[in-house]
Amino acid sequence: MTTPTDARVRVVLVDDHGMFRAGVRAELGGSVEVVGEASTVPQAVSVITALTPDVVLLDVHMPDGGGRAVLEAIRPTLPQVKFLALSVSDAAEDVIGLIRAGARGYVTKTIAADELADAVKRVADGDAVFSPRLAGFVLDAFTQRPETVVRDPELDLLTNREREVLRLLARGYAYKEIASELFISVKTVETHVSSVLRKLQMSNRYELSRWAVDRRLI
Repeated sequence: MTTPTDARVRVVLVDDHGMFRAGVRAELGGSVEVVGEASTVPQAVSVITALTPDVVLLDVHMPDGGGRAVLEAIRPTLPQVKFLALSVSDAAEDVIGLIRAGARGYVTKTIAADELADAVKRVADGDAVFSPRLAGFVLDAFTQRPETVVRDPELDLLTNREREVLRLLARGYAYKEIASELFISVKTVETHVSSVLRKLQMSNRYELSRWAVDRRLI
């Protein structure tokens, strides 16, 4: 459904951090109309279904399946709703996963306010929009043969959020820096690290870092 040129694009914000949603709402100002917000997958499905916005600004990493779970729940019944991923993650597997699930674009949270507003409008008009370096991931993914994709059973044990914490840990970030980067508490970072250690049967962050480097997660 094409949005009328004289009407503002109707947007729903989906992110599990209230302060971040408030910041996005403020930065978008009057350039689009934010008609609803959600912080969980079930809430997002309910709000999007009730409001049928033009565009959903969708976080990738949330509990209960993250942005992909929202896409998979909505697209079969509301194919006219378009999704633009807005994430702290610039990992190839996150970008490709969301695009394969049906998102029309993917931008990182470092994007400027005016660029984000423009990206929302372009997605509403049917364009595909990516932060510059992320477009290459998509092109590479869709030009490779399916058989070149290799599953990693150990990596599959981790949630999206645990992978993101692990990636930053392997880059040398301190717990406090990871917390700031992902908009979560230090205690939550510690919980994720403990969970990763347990799942991968490792004893310290240095083993985790080597494991992540070996799999080119950083």
